[in-house]
Amino acid sequence: MPREKIEFKGHDGGRLAGLLEHPDGAASAWVLFAHCFSCGKDIAAASRVARALVARGYAVLRFDFTGLGNSDGDFANTNFSSNVADLKKAAEYLRSQYRAPTLLIGHSLGGTAALIAAGDIPECKAVVTIGAPYDPAHLTRHFGEDLQTIMDRGKAEVNLGGRAVTIKRQFIDDVARIGEKDIVGKMKKALLICHAPLDEVVSIDEAEKIYKAAKNPKSFVSLD
Repeated sequence: MPREKIEFKGHDGGRLAGLLEHPDGAASAWVLFAHCFSCGKDIAAASRVARALVARGYAVLRFDFTGLGNSDGDFANTNFSSNVADLKKAAEYLRSQYRAPTLLIGHSLGGTAALIAAGDIPECKAVVTIGAPYDPAHLTRHFGEDLQTIMDRGKAEVNLGGRAVTIKRQFIDDVARIGEKDIVGKMKKALLICHAPLDEVVSIDEAEKIYKAAKNPKSFVSLD
């Protein structure tokens, strides 16, 4: 399966690093994958999903959001809105160089970003979320006591998945501004929600909110 390292401009003009994987023969469709918060394109979840799709005839682009992995920028200066903007830039790149993505897949907060970005990608026909929250502010529940420090001092180092990352107040303000808007109900794309009922990071209640807000066609798959 051919792999191609690519670069394109992100929301702020900085360089974003991506990995484009092609199937043998012509691709039946092009897929854009959004990784989880503070992760990267090379995590196991992203590579396994991409590998499975490529084996079934899809071309898949996964990339590092601004400030992560091999992409330019300072992660502390990014937020949820910048992730959505980076996704749109990735779609623009595919549109100009290959074919626009007809499927968006997002893991965790990347799934929420995909739900929002899909509305501005006219070629997109469907969205898949994997363990995604309905409200992006759901993430702040994992900041613990650091959340108050961020609010008081403007920033703090937060331990996420065993890794310390700097979170600034602008991130908190950004997700609060977006809130639980009825973006899903206005999306007008087919939707597949994948979520584990025993997920301790993102509650299954978040999947229920997405499902109830979405219009048909929509489906839910329960994960281990």
